[in-house]
Order: sequence, then C-alpha cells, then structure tokens
Amino acid sequence: MYAIVKTGGKQYKVEEGVNLVVEKIDGAEAGQDVVLEEVLLLTDGEKVTIGRPVVEGAKVVAKVIAQKRASKVLVFKKKPKKGYKKLQGHRQYVTELKVVKINA
Repeated sequence: MYAIVKTGGKQYKVEEGVNLVVEKIDGAEAGQDVVLEEVLLLTDGEKVTIGRPVVEGAKVVAKVIAQKRASKVLVFKKKPKKGYKKLQGHRQYVTELKVVKINA
C-alpha cells in the first residue's frame, strides 16, 4: 500500500515504515505525530483511488524524527571578462519523518 501526499508544495510517494525528508513543518517537534491530510492518490496493490483534487477521508500519520538543515547548496555567479565572481552557500530547513500509518 502506498500513497502520494502533498506537503510544502511538493509531492511525495510514501509507504508505511519509510523515512521521508520534507520541507520544514512549523511547530513539529521530535517524537510528535504529524497528520498529512492532502492525499492525492491512494493504492492498496489492486485498487487505485485518485483524488479530485484530494482523496476524501484519507490521511497519512507520520512521526517526526528530527528538525534539521539539509546539506549545503553552493550558488556561484560569474560574469565572463568582467572580473565578477560571487560564491554563496545556502542550507534549507527540513523535517525528517517516519511514516507510521496510511488511513484510507
């Protein structure tokens, strides 16, 4: 059984017991349960339910493992023949989840 959920403006394929790294969920602390209610697709192997736009009554329960920062992304800007170079780094805040249960 798996589901497609939407969180943080992105879509993720989730299964029970799988770890997932998503955009930061505000107010979620380590050990706390989070309910993802925007389920776009739900399947149990044979039967596929597609939401228009979401599947009614379906939700995914996940446990927060950690609030952390992702690895660094380097942003390098250069203008040829002008002597202009600029290097910046950016680390995005993310939430690591473990999917506990998919409710149909």
